[in-house]
Amino acid sequence: MASNKLRKIRHTRVRKKVSGSTERPRLAVHFSGRNITAQVIDDQAGVTLVSANTTEKELKPKAAGRANVANATEVGKLVAQRGAAKNIRQVVFDRGGNKYHGKVKALADAAREAGFEF
Repeated sequence: MASNKLRKIRHTRVRKKVSGSTERPRLAVHFSGRNITAQVIDDQAGVTLVSANTTEKELKPKAAGRANVANATEVGKLVAQRGAAKNIRQVVFDRGGNKYHGKVKALADAAREAGFEF
């Protein structure tokens, strides 16, 4: 099977168990070939509370158009800082069907160091 098909199968399995609430929103990550996106989502209200992306002005010079571990770390720190500004401390981590390794692990570890608990 193609790796993207396997990722989608894992993503469906993860999303059955993981849901964000007002008290504990969902930290969802998405990786494209060039960019990394992280969002903190309240699924009950259907709104994105905070987000960070490598295409933003403050990350773009550092990102240099690559979705790698270094950029994942920066996005993780930024989304956690923005969450802390809105008094969000506890989140549920949604890895988006990706294996918990490399970029995903780097983003999660950086978010934890910056103040998120999951």
